[in-house]
Amino acid sequence: MTMIATAESGGIALNGISLTYNRKRSTVSALQGIELDLAPDDFVCVLGPSGCGKSSLLNIVAGYLEPTEGTVLINGNEHTEPNAQVGVVFQHANLFPWLNIAKNIEFGVKMAKLPRAERKRRVNFYLDLVGLGQAGALLPHQLSGGMKQRAAIARTLATEPRIVLMDEPFSALDALTRESMQMHLRRIWLQTRKCIFFITHDVDEALLLGRRILIMHPNPGRIVQDFVNPVFVPEGEFSFSDARGGQAFAELRALLISQIANGSGNGS
Repeated sequence: MTMIATAESGGIALNGISLTYNRKRSTVSALQGIELDLAPDDFVCVLGPSGCGKSSLLNIVAGYLEPTEGTVLINGNEHTEPNAQVGVVFQHANLFPWLNIAKNIEFGVKMAKLPRAERKRRVNFYLDLVGLGQAGALLPHQLSGGMKQRAAIARTLATEPRIVLMDEPFSALDALTRESMQMHLRRIWLQTRKCIFFITHDVDEALLLGRRILIMHPNPGRIVQDFVNPVFVPEGEFSFSDARGGQAFAELRALLISQIANGSGNGS
């Protein structure tokens, strides 16, 4: 592993994570022996075939699911249940339809009982950060799909978690909106340097966004590859279309597709 920060230095550590389900008369090993360290400013994209345990792993890191074995450490402390240190963005925005966008973003901060002035500051800051500075008074049904997802990201960021988990957040969007959202997310990460753990089925998406890429295989779910993305551009703006047109991008894309297909075919 080439990019490691221990939980004691402000990162996140997964130690020996295994997850077993009992189904009728059989036992299914969903995850086995996951060892993973995430640096405080990592952007990690997770690829793998359906059923390899990507979402189960995310739910364990979120504190929604208890592993059968192993521990999750954040800043050196064991993490066993949902809390403000970990924010989650799902495939669908799930905004409260009766609240305007500003109130949706404020919701988690209000639950944390922060002072009114700080709540207002955060709402305004994160509305601007996701490019919705003029949309705070609108209701969710007045926004496009991409704008709703930006609002959901702002709502998660407003609680200022250490890590942001994203479970295929752009998969329900059309191609043009998806690319726009990818560019928005890249800008957000460059500005905030939050640790982002991003699950996707899209190899191009992983190559364009991830500073680091994990590949998982099923039966049991495990990490088979963990490497720094060699085509990642670390700073500033760059053209996604130009990146896709590069030889290194094309070769790595083909290799990743092959590795994912291998896991899908035989679980090895």
